[in-house]
Amino acid sequence: MITLKNITKTFDKENAVKNITFHLSPGKCVALLGPNGAGKTTTLKMIAGLMHPTSGQVELANGGSGDIRKHIGYLPQHPQFHNWMTGKEFLHYVARLSHISKQESQKLAEQLLDRVGIADAKNRKISKYSGGMKQRLGIAQAMIHKPTVLLLDEPVSALDPIGRRDVLNLMEELKQESTLLYSTHILGDAEEASDEILLMHKGAIVESGSLQEVRKRHQVDKITLRFEGNMQAYKGKIEAFPFVTHTDIQKQNIHVYVQNVHEARDVLLEHVNKEQWPLLFFEVGQTTLEDLFMKVVNEHAMDDHL
Repeated sequence: MITLKNITKTFDKENAVKNITFHLSPGKCVALLGPNGAGKTTTLKMIAGLMHPTSGQVELANGGSGDIRKHIGYLPQHPQFHNWMTGKEFLHYVARLSHISKQESQKLAEQLLDRVGIADAKNRKISKYSGGMKQRLGIAQAMIHKPTVLLLDEPVSALDPIGRRDVLNLMEELKQESTLLYSTHILGDAEEASDEILLMHKGAIVESGSLQEVRKRHQVDKITLRFEGNMQAYKGKIEAFPFVTHTDIQKQNIHVYVQNVHEARDVLLEHVNKEQWPLLFFEVGQTTLEDLFMKVVNEHAMDDHL
C-alpha cells in the first residue's frame, strides 16, 4: 500500500506536521484522529499529492514506482460540485478528466451512483441533493479511477444523524475493496467504524494501533456519578478513597477512575447511602475512546511544558 516516512510540513517556520511515519495496510479502515489544527488535513493533502512535504517521503510500499496519485481517491472536507449538473453528468465529467473513454465513463457513472446508493437521483440537479447525498457523490468521484486507497477528510462531521449513518455504512462496505484513511474529530465514529487509529496532536502521531491494542494500553475501569448540587464538592470527597487514581468532571458528571472496580462500586454506593448524598446517576464501565484521547493528549501537553 502506501508508506509515509519521516514526513514534515513547515509553514512560516512552524511545523504543521512533525516527522510522522506510518504504513497503510490493505483492506483496513483507519481513522486519523485529532482536534482541529492537529495536522490531519495537511497530512491527507500530502498523501494525495496536493501538497509537497518539506521533508520526508510518501511512497508506494514494496518498492512500487510511478505517480502515486493514480492509486489514490480523495474527498476533501468541503467538496465542490457543478450544481447545475446532475449527479450522472458530474461523474461522467470527472471520469473524462481521468482520461477514461466516453463509453466507459457513462458505464462507470451508472455503476458508482448505484454503488453509493443514489442511483435514483442520478438525473437530479446536484443543487437539489442533501448533504448526505453530496458526500456520497463525493465518494463516488473519488472512486472513479478505481483507486486502491481512499482518503476522506471529515466525511461525516457535517451530516445529520441519518446522513452520518448512511456514509458510515458505506465506508464499512468500501473497505472490502479499498484501504480507507479518513480524518475525524468525532471519536464515537472512529470507535464504531475503524480497524485502526492514528492519533494526532500538534502535528505529531502520539498514539497508533488497532482499537484493541490502544484500549489495552490505556483503558481503565471507571465509575460515573451525578449528584444534585455542586459536583466539585462531591469530587473532592470521592478523591479521598484509596482505590481512586484520579477524577474529572465532564458534562455535569463525575468520572472516577479506580483500581478495583468491584470494591469501588460497593464502597461508593454504601457511602452515598450512608451520607444520603442526592444521587441522580451511577454507572460502572470502562474508559471510552474519548477518555483515552483526552488522557493521551493531556499527557503530551504536560510533556510540552517539561
